[in-house]
Amino acid sequence: MNRDQMQGQWKQLKGEARTMWGKLTDDDLEQIQGNTETLVGRLQERYGYARAKAEEEVNHFLERHPAHP
Repeated sequence: MNRDQMQGQWKQLKGEARTMWGKLTDDDLEQIQGNTETLVGRLQERYGYARAKAEEEVNHFLERHPAHP
């Protein structure tokens, strides 16, 4: 899945994101709306990750979820 596809499928992916990153609040997930840059920022805030680590986490999440037609 690429970053654009994530925005289109965010409603389906929110539950998995919540499972993967339990420190993200419901409000965080609503505000992210599938935007990978916003997700990276929230991971930095909630987990104290460096930007590179947060981007690595997001890329791993995208790799685990193949695009659905």
